[in-house]
Amino acid sequence: MKTLNIVGRNIRDIPSFYAEINRVFMAEEDWRLGESLDALNDLLYGGYGAIKGRESVRIVWHDIAASRSTLGVEATRAFLTRKLQQPAQFNAEVIGRQLDALDRGTGQTYFEIVLEIIGDHRNIELVHS
Repeated sequence: MKTLNIVGRNIRDIPSFYAEINRVFMAEEDWRLGESLDALNDLLYGGYGAIKGRESVRIVWHDIAASRSTLGVEATRAFLTRKLQQPAQFNAEVIGRQLDALDRGTGQTYFEIVLEIIGDHRNIELVHS
């Protein structure tokens, strides 16, 4: 089983999260993954980057507690607020509901969304470290 290591202390915000993802998953590619949850999901299906097809992969996420905090409520609020500034691209009503849920403590953080995406890939085992 292939093991890939995410270093949580390298993650200070959403852009640095993707820098870390690119360091781990895209080292052998001549292009980089953009800051997109959809792109992250596509990457985890394999076929390019470090994951070749549906091979079994273990992701060890070191310092995961730091990443949980860094990609928490404040980062998520900023992410959603930036989307609201592009009403032609994003559904403001949906984003408004996501922000309301976040403020009530019931909405998903960026970190939780990332974990959900990883969890949707049965060939990937996530190990918290």
